[in-house]
Amino acid sequence: MTTTANPAVDARSPGVQKADAPRPVARHYLPGGRANLGGMGRFVIYVAEAAAGDGLEHRVSDTRGPRFSPLSSSWHLLASLARMTRERVTAPACIHHLHVAGRGSTARKVILSAWARALGCIHVVHLHDYDYEADFLRRPRWQRGLVCRMFRGADHVIVLGRSDRALARSRLGVPRSRLSILRNCVPDPGPRTEGRGPVPLIVFLGQLGERKGVPELLAALASPDMAAHSWRAVLAGDGPVEAYLAEARRLGIAERISMPGWIETTEARRLCAAADILALPSHHEGMALAVLEGMAHGMAVVTTRVGAHEEALDDGISGLFVPVGDPTALATVLSRLLADPAERERLGAAARARFLEEFDMKSYVQTLGHLYASLGSNPPPGGSASLETTATRQMTGNAT
Repeated sequence: MTTTANPAVDARSPGVQKADAPRPVARHYLPGGRANLGGMGRFVIYVAEAAAGDGLEHRVSDTRGPRFSPLSSSWHLLASLARMTRERVTAPACIHHLHVAGRGSTARKVILSAWARALGCIHVVHLHDYDYEADFLRRPRWQRGLVCRMFRGADHVIVLGRSDRALARSRLGVPRSRLSILRNCVPDPGPRTEGRGPVPLIVFLGQLGERKGVPELLAALASPDMAAHSWRAVLAGDGPVEAYLAEARRLGIAERISMPGWIETTEARRLCAAADILALPSHHEGMALAVLEGMAHGMAVVTTRVGAHEEALDDGISGLFVPVGDPTALATVLSRLLADPAERERLGAAARARFLEEFDMKSYVQTLGHLYASLGSNPPPGGSASLETTATRQMTGNAT
């Protein structure tokens, strides 16, 4: 095979080189940009890191600022609109990837999507919210109309699971041909190289708060069932750390629990590598990255049947589900796992196997690249062709 000098990636196929073609660009729009500490920001950084070197340049725009304020948010939104306008000229094949949650995030993306349509930019709307239907129904009718226009006017819409796909179809009016499930993924940390410690470690990753089930988790850890076992726990995440530390002291379990606040990715990976159990008793989720991190590291994952979790885990096989808001049930499951190292190992091994099969970030980036290429090469009027490709079926698990 002959190669050309200074090759660029052909927009029709992420892995095919073509001379004199401009380097393809994807720009991601999200609150906080690369400084976003939440799951959305971490996910976009994972995508950009995994795609490095594949010929596609991933750029990130902050649409709000690190923290919300009317002045800062307005300035960052205007800057994002200006970048989109400039790249319409300098990178006309750029894919503009709008990451959407509820509340103010939707308002900003409604403006950005309207500007993308006015400029004729290829753009994707990617829904990440944990309960977008409730947010949508709370809005007045005129706002719901704008939200529907955002989703219907996109070249493609990405959702995290079947429930969000049903929402996009039924309430938001997105045609099936422009709608795909791409479940979140995380990088593969590789097989475990060191043994776990003598005292089982329970890990929680996420923002400390009621939505993530932290009150129930603390109550479960303080239960008589748990008192009979040796264990320690790390609850890592931002939020009212001091208030939850005070609650742990009140419950008499402060000596067993550490709450370091938000930790960087490298430290989180070290923590996960040493952990035995991932506990995330959330009330609402889209597709929690913490669950995927637990699977990737071969932990026994304990979580709730919310969002797309049931599309990632099989109860009793690759994870264990507990009812939302039930500390007694959570304590029973955690106690059982502490008493049975073999079950922890069995669940962790099955979870990691499931991760490698369906949730590795390298496969995700490949599928996303095929989606971008299908939009950038020959977008038909009003949207792209259906993404029912082999790669997408693998990512969606043949969900119908």
